[in-house]
Amino acid sequence: MRTFILSAVFAGFSLFGLNALAAEFQAGKEYVELSSPVPVAEPEKIEVVELFWYGCPHCYQFEPVINPWVEQLPDDVDFKRIPAMFGGVWNIHGQLFLTLESMGVEHDVHDAVFDAIHNKRMKLATPDEMAAFLAGQGVDKDAFLKAYNSFGVKGRMEKAKKLGAAYQITGVPVMIVNGKYRFDLGSAGGPQRTLEVADFLIEKERAAR
Repeated sequence: MRTFILSAVFAGFSLFGLNALAAEFQAGKEYVELSSPVPVAEPEKIEVVELFWYGCPHCYQFEPVINPWVEQLPDDVDFKRIPAMFGGVWNIHGQLFLTLESMGVEHDVHDAVFDAIHNKRMKLATPDEMAAFLAGQGVDKDAFLKAYNSFGVKGRMEKAKKLGAAYQITGVPVMIVNGKYRFDLGSAGGPQRTLEVADFLIEKERAAR
């Protein structure tokens, strides 16, 4: 399974200034600079992307670490989640996420979907199973099924696949800053360090403007 093995515990690390981080975080070590930058959705902002899979245990464990960080991001940072598409159930769960996003309810049920898969051992591998579960979360079953099979969601899936390929990802969770830098929990040295790398690269991009 294409997930990164976590060797570091979920422990806190002190924050460093940009100069200290510059000495510590290096291209080719904690992060990779993409040879071909990927265009961002809103060029006036600094884009941060997390690629994930609902079935990935490390993505699930990363949630309580990354969510408070996302909530405190400044206005000039545009955070996005994109489902990784490696075929099979990855694509099915990706279609689930993109359907919820298209309906405007992803924020309300995202945690519940993760919980269902990892704690309640639900596979959520068919549209009917998803719709039945989501109905218990207040999502209209018929509306979900209609959106799940819609042309719009299929288009979002193709875009997500192309972005994953452009970012040259091989596993999840992985983060991309401003379409230029890729890093993950393994290269960064753990969940909290991953966010420190993200902070460093955000500031690097901000300073370059």
